[in-house]
Amino acid sequence: MTTDFTDDRLLGGRVRLRQPRAGLRAGLDAVLLAAGVPARPGETVLEAGCGSGAGFLCLCARVPDLRVVAVERDAGLAALAAENAAANGLGERVRVIAGDLRDPAVLAAMPRLDHAFANPPYWPGGTPPPGALRHAATHESATLADWARFLAARLAHRGSVTLILPAARLDAGMAALAAAGCGGTRLLPFWPRAGEAAKRVLLQARRGGRGPARVEPGLVVHAGPGFTPQAEAVLRDAAGLQEVRSAIHALRREVPRTVEG
Repeated sequence: MTTDFTDDRLLGGRVRLRQPRAGLRAGLDAVLLAAGVPARPGETVLEAGCGSGAGFLCLCARVPDLRVVAVERDAGLAALAAENAAANGLGERVRVIAGDLRDPAVLAAMPRLDHAFANPPYWPGGTPPPGALRHAATHESATLADWARFLAARLAHRGSVTLILPAARLDAGMAALAAAGCGGTRLLPFWPRAGEAAKRVLLQARRGGRGPARVEPGLVVHAGPGFTPQAEAVLRDAAGLQEVRSAIHALRREVPRTVEG
């Protein structure tokens, strides 16, 4: 007998995720996004457009003792995200709100935040994919400016906003963050394979941040038939992107010493 849902695992089994069988399902984007949020234990984070909860569940698997507020417009997905939080032992630390981020009442329900993140719908037009859930996840009703404004509204000074977007929407994403009062933007590209153009980028800015935008060392996702060791560390072992970049830098610093020795 078929079912409308599947029971899946992320981060090498650390995260249990029940999600709809049809529609846009959680994948690499949610895991990579969560790995880029610079949260610390005890802080409060917001995920906007949480879907079934993959993003905040992966973040909580990496960073203990977080308090999470998640917003999802689709009431069915919001209920599923709350169920997934409880199934992962996070029911008391996660609050899921069913509502539209453009609704003033939703904004009024937000606490003071240390970090906010989202994988927002990113295409402003074109031919929508089949299925209402998939369409809502990829094609804008709220604009990127609406998303950035909502994510930044309750952030503490120097709190971070993190977005994952197609590389083709990089300019719109940077403009939206700047208009929301977030600066010092960092760009981290995700390359499908070495030598290929990035298809996804991580954008991160700070509330009240200043200074020029900068490009961080990116991540090559695939090598041969599988993932690169660095991608495996993020996708299977729950490493943060900063941890992976630091390890790469340390290795590069050691190489000349090894050659000289």
